[in-house]
Amino acid sequence: MRVLSGIQPTGRFHWGNYFGAIRQYIALQDNDQAFYFIADLHALTTIRDASALRGFTQDAALDLLALGLDPAKATLFRQSDVPEVTELMWLLTTLTPMSLLEKCHAYKDKLAKGRPADAGLFSYPVLMAADILLYDSDVVPVGVDQVQHIEVTRDIAVKFNLTFQREVFVLPEARVMTETAKVVGTDGEKMSKSYGNTIELFEDAKKLRKKIMSIKTDSTPVEAPKNPESCPVFTLYKLFASEAQQASLAERYRAGGMGYGEAKQALFEAADAFIGPARERREKLASAASYVEDVLHAGAQRARVKGQEVLNRAREACGLNKRGDGITGRQDR
Repeated sequence: MRVLSGIQPTGRFHWGNYFGAIRQYIALQDNDQAFYFIADLHALTTIRDASALRGFTQDAALDLLALGLDPAKATLFRQSDVPEVTELMWLLTTLTPMSLLEKCHAYKDKLAKGRPADAGLFSYPVLMAADILLYDSDVVPVGVDQVQHIEVTRDIAVKFNLTFQREVFVLPEARVMTETAKVVGTDGEKMSKSYGNTIELFEDAKKLRKKIMSIKTDSTPVEAPKNPESCPVFTLYKLFASEAQQASLAERYRAGGMGYGEAKQALFEAADAFIGPARERREKLASAASYVEDVLHAGAQRARVKGQEVLNRAREACGLNKRGDGITGRQDR
């Protein structure tokens, strides 16, 4: 089973990124067929500052490695270091119906929020399809809002296979962790950078506590019993706490006499303890920038070997010549 997923470097990773996607990466990496990439090409639809994009990409690599992604088990690489993906995107674009892309809710949602309707945003699902199909991916861990793009990928792959009467592409399946697919933010809505309600994974303790204390709660008096299941603080607490800890805090809610500040303090302590070991690993990795770059380079080399194999199948099906071994040595950056 080959696993593939990508994550955009559009800012520092937050709790929603971890519990909605990154945790799945770690859980599924215990085979040599896991491919994870930092989607810097996708990020170009929103990031227009070159130095910011490079910084976010480096931060993404550091975060993933610190959180437990092991390059001895999984392949980690920058999307832009695998040029085969953009060629495959063009091959797929030539037969992707515009009507299929017009139905994509992510595109419509971003237009509704005032984003300009550029071609990159519109064709985003085709590049995503190329990302997935290039590695014969069987399983794609995604957030619930990305499931439609996996369906689009399957539609494109089926049309390509039928058009050229060959089984060129493997049809991928989405895998969503439904219990944590939607992580609430500080305002009670889905945690998202676009909403400005995120809590970053590697906030320092002081900033972390300040953000947790800012989580919106209702006006139930301290002495009154409270329903833990309707409280965003408790919902977040469950992400970090054991079942015994959850049961204990839930009892405090229902008994009354506990203010939300006490629950927020419990959330802070649980979250800080959870992320502490990863924070220490990240600090060590940050002082060894060449190691991170070496991991990304080695990952891209492995990804390109598989990518060229699949691209050649697609080129041959279309009537194009196969590519030779275009994998070159490392270039200076």
